[in-house]
Amino acid sequence: MMLATSLAPILSTFLVAVIWLVRLRHVYDVLSPGCGGPHQLPWRAVVARKLDADRAKIPREWRLEKAVVDRARSRQRIAGEFIEALLDEETLRITAMDVAALVEKMGNGALTAVQVVTAFCKRAGIAHQLSNLLLEIGFDLAIERAEELDKHFREHGRLVGPLHGVPVTLKDQFHIKGLETSAAYVGWIGTFEGKRGTGKEKHFESELVRELKSLGAVPIGKTTLVTSSWAPETNNNILGYARNPHNQRLSTGGSSGGEGAMQALRGSAFGIGTDSGGSVSMPASFQGVFSLKPSAGRISSKDIAGISPGQQAMPVVTGIMAHSVQTLRLVFRTLLNTEPWLNDPYCLPIPYREANEYVPGKAAEKPSFGFFAHDGIVTPHPPILRAMDIARRALELEGYGIVDWQPPSYNESIAIHGPIARGDGCPDAYEAIMLSGEPIVPEIRRVFPGGKPLPSITLREHEQLVDRMKMYRSKWNDYWRSSAQRTDNGLPVGAVLSPVSPYAAVLPGKFYHSPYSSALNVLDYPTVVIPVTFADKDVDTVAPDFEPLTHADRINMKAYDPDVYDGAPASIQLFGPHLDEERLLSLAQVVMDALEKYKRRRN
Repeated sequence: MMLATSLAPILSTFLVAVIWLVRLRHVYDVLSPGCGGPHQLPWRAVVARKLDADRAKIPREWRLEKAVVDRARSRQRIAGEFIEALLDEETLRITAMDVAALVEKMGNGALTAVQVVTAFCKRAGIAHQLSNLLLEIGFDLAIERAEELDKHFREHGRLVGPLHGVPVTLKDQFHIKGLETSAAYVGWIGTFEGKRGTGKEKHFESELVRELKSLGAVPIGKTTLVTSSWAPETNNNILGYARNPHNQRLSTGGSSGGEGAMQALRGSAFGIGTDSGGSVSMPASFQGVFSLKPSAGRISSKDIAGISPGQQAMPVVTGIMAHSVQTLRLVFRTLLNTEPWLNDPYCLPIPYREANEYVPGKAAEKPSFGFFAHDGIVTPHPPILRAMDIARRALELEGYGIVDWQPPSYNESIAIHGPIARGDGCPDAYEAIMLSGEPIVPEIRRVFPGGKPLPSITLREHEQLVDRMKMYRSKWNDYWRSSAQRTDNGLPVGAVLSPVSPYAAVLPGKFYHSPYSSALNVLDYPTVVIPVTFADKDVDTVAPDFEPLTHADRINMKAYDPDVYDGAPASIQLFGPHLDEERLLSLAQVVMDALEKYKRRRN
């Protein structure tokens, strides 16, 4: 008792000292030049400081006058002529080239890596000022790397690799040395995934980034995404809502919407995103660019700032966006040539298999294509139905067989996808949002009803869902094999034509249906997005006899307005069997060749 009494003043003094140390630490964090992140400045101040720092990373000679930015905000379309009018001839010439042409010209000395990287950095910088697309700007680092590549070429007379000097942008979930990764969380600014003093800040790198750099590619920046990645639109409290460059009344899609828009504005030669339910495919289709979402395990997703990284039943996959099927194939093939399975145990040891490709004129039989225009739940908008019809006619004119596709119900995929993908209630995303006190953006409020995570499902419930998914995959596999009974050549269809979503692009807040894409994540099928045409208000009208099948079908079609959608890209997707990316890419090229011939005939 006497000992306790004698220690009381000492303990009291000690506690007071601790309290003051905590307060002093807080003051230091707030006043520190490197502050930002959890429990420090008010979140709006953290964002304001980041945006000021990012503006300073754009060279003065590339900065746009306020009048130009204001004019862009008031326009329907900024892709194409508008952004091109802001660029010099050399920048236009270089950024119009596809990856193969860029590498060829750098290989023969017609272009330097510095010229190529500078041109794309300039275009990306202007695209960002018009559309708020870059969460991280790395122009200085990129040009410095380009100088190193040019030095290597001068000294050795050869390129570093097959992507030498090729500028790439990546969704801001990929760690790149020299750049932060906020993943659209305010609380992650100035930290490593929300933690301070880890030693990894700006020093850590994702496996895919290491592979790209080893091939000679040059990362120039990281693109915006939706907070938490759990929405088919792109919005966050750092850069705001991302608008579609082809039609700014519409969305970029999500969650890789910033990457889709950057490709639409040609701010990089190709882009990298992630996909757990259409997050690469839908933004690509909304922006009229090409994409590949492979099966899980083909491209590395190691060491990315992920969503529910422990969820491996239906994992997030890394995908590619580009301006042609040829570039998708080139990037995919060169990535596999790095043997990613040696560094990522979740990558399958499957090299690129040219023998699996379909080569017109060499194969004994022409493949047939499945045709799946309607999932029986929600009717695609008129521009998408027309795009599907164009693709069908184009292939038929080239002598390819078409089989109407009536697979196992997509309703089953709806019952599986969400509960597996978000079965833990997304507490990691919620905690990341709460670090700064930023509000939950409207697009993800359904994930956090009442501002809290949903309860997690039990292990037994998860196992039952996985078993249900396995049975669903088996039903699809059986159906695919049975298609041989309906083709002229007696072989199963090679790939299936399908909408990516019901929309050419979506009105903000009007996204109602994702299974055209998310079902393919449940099945783990690879898919390639192919731009076909653009919405036309004079042609794409709702049929007078349209009768909705479901409530979702009714509200979906009610959201369609030909005048609002006019000019939006109308894309389709081609999907194939599990792990059959090589054949799928070759068949996507068949579709593109047929479409080009069809358009020439019409003109």
